[in-house]
Amino acid sequence: MSEHRYLPLTEQDQQEMLETIGVSSVEELFSDVPEEVAFSGALNVPPSLKETALMKHMQELSDKNVNVKQYPSFLGAGVYEHYIPSVVNHMLLRSEFFTAYTPYQPEISQGELQGIFEFQTMICELTGMDIANSSMYDGPTALTEAAMMSCGQTKKKQILVSACVHPEAVEVLKTNAAGQGLDVVVIPEKEGVTDIDALSEAYSEHTSCVIVQYPNFFGQIEDLEAVEAVAHQDKAHFIVSSNPLSLGVLQPPGAFGADVVTGDAQPFGIPTQLGGPHCGYFAVTKKLMRKVPGRLVGETKDENGIRGYVLTLQAREQHIRREKATSNICSNQALNALAASIAMSAIGKYGLEEMAEQNIRKAHYLKQRLQDAGFAIYGSSPSFNEFVIDLPKPAQEVNKELFDKGIIGGLDLGRFFKGRESQMLTAVTELRTKEELDAFVEALEGVK
Repeated sequence: MSEHRYLPLTEQDQQEMLETIGVSSVEELFSDVPEEVAFSGALNVPPSLKETALMKHMQELSDKNVNVKQYPSFLGAGVYEHYIPSVVNHMLLRSEFFTAYTPYQPEISQGELQGIFEFQTMICELTGMDIANSSMYDGPTALTEAAMMSCGQTKKKQILVSACVHPEAVEVLKTNAAGQGLDVVVIPEKEGVTDIDALSEAYSEHTSCVIVQYPNFFGQIEDLEAVEAVAHQDKAHFIVSSNPLSLGVLQPPGAFGADVVTGDAQPFGIPTQLGGPHCGYFAVTKKLMRKVPGRLVGETKDENGIRGYVLTLQAREQHIRREKATSNICSNQALNALAASIAMSAIGKYGLEEMAEQNIRKAHYLKQRLQDAGFAIYGSSPSFNEFVIDLPKPAQEVNKELFDKGIIGGLDLGRFFKGRESQMLTAVTELRTKEELDAFVEALEGVK
């Protein structure tokens, strides 16, 4: 058995299982399947390979891919390539963390619980909120859970969401809202930010919450003070989806009176890895503490006065009174939350601020270089690490030409917005060098 890198199924194993369930063969096991639907003959697949030949074949296929380690990437739109301290994987892949699913037995899960507790604490510090849960699946589902919680709390059915929120997050929101008979109203954008006048007109006594993104999908900074004034003119909730890295330099949503702040912790220690898995964060004010979906980890002391960690304030309705539940998502992304905790701890408070500042400075440098080269930038509001470029031809074509020059371009906005096929959402992180930024401008000049 030791020669195998896995546990094989031997003929003896198969025969013992068949005897245990009382059949003599595999054919007898599936005899209830009608002949007209049962497959007969040989599958149209290549013959099996020996392990070494198979590994070589798979490596050859893998080598045909291009990744962000080979080509500089200017693609963001919710998934970003950031610096990940090497200590993240060293700790994350320890078996006691890597194999732990969920801490149902807190007395033997103290390490994992402490990691989650630190994650909650750091999210609260970044967002300026009172309480954060132990994480959610990703940013879009966390945002949707916030809206569902708001509707349940206010007993109102109208959700106002800015068109400057990530379009995929808006689709997730609409899908969940449809099942609960809720009305999602998308507020138009004006020059890359939420149209405050349109928001005021749409607001009514039926509004449960107002949702904006900060920085928004187009990379621009929303006027949270103006949005909050509209959101709180009656009893609606003010919900902000935010890139947590940007909060290293931007005023946190909690300072503007946000009731709920959600987002994706992917910028901290979680690779781009084909778009997932991620780790959603969910932070609230104290008055909403008992309505938070998922679970919270609390710090306490045992009978000997020694510090310990426990699951606390987990809504039992999620298990035994489901029709009254805030949410039926009872799990979390503990491993990715731990990755974010390790990354934030390693980078540190001042390192995080410096990292965020580098994103702003490098994005501003590229924006200025592009404007000097004759490219127009959409929108006039300040931005964090993303901005929209107006192109002389479709972004899809431009991206193909950039790729041929060894560059991964930005997001083709035509993918989500009709009539915006010649606009590219471009992301610049701290990992992009001056040489790469200059090469991007030179490459774009060549595709005019």
